[in-house]
Amino acid sequence: MSATRHPSRVAEAPVLPERGPGPVKVTLTVNGTEHALELEPRVSLLDALRERLHLTGAKKGCDQGTCGACTVWVDQRRTLSCLTLAITCEGREVTTVEGLAEDGELHAMQRAFIEQDAFQCGYCTPGQIMSAVALLEEGHASDDAEIREWMSGNICRCAAYPNIRAAVRAVRDQA
Repeated sequence: MSATRHPSRVAEAPVLPERGPGPVKVTLTVNGTEHALELEPRVSLLDALRERLHLTGAKKGCDQGTCGACTVWVDQRRTLSCLTLAITCEGREVTTVEGLAEDGELHAMQRAFIEQDAFQCGYCTPGQIMSAVALLEEGHASDDAEIREWMSGNICRCAAYPNIRAAVRAVRDQA
């Protein structure tokens, strides 16, 4: 027996105000600070962070969402900022690698990356760190295989993977 849809029971989608095609006012909360910007609706979160807010930690690697160099958090979830429109982040909390340090003290993962020499050229490091902190909070660091799997969205062209896993283990084992 197939379910029939009754038009009177189907909720109508809310009508959202049209924004664009030209620049629109956007308020982004990044690392706990509100920023009022005027952006075209098609601007990526990555470009807004780097070009408008001068937060250059997140890197533009592939600009296709495959390398992870642009990883930030939106509402505490890993997000590829090159594939995310800035306008969709209004009313949400964006955290970049610059927002991990507190009161001038590096986050434990940032310190571990330094101590474990978990970077070579450093280009992918901010995205790697953001993913590494998130995977620990998500509980995905029980062993090297799990760390490898949950970090697989972040590519290191210098192949510092063993040291990255060592940094993750070092922070995991501190807890």
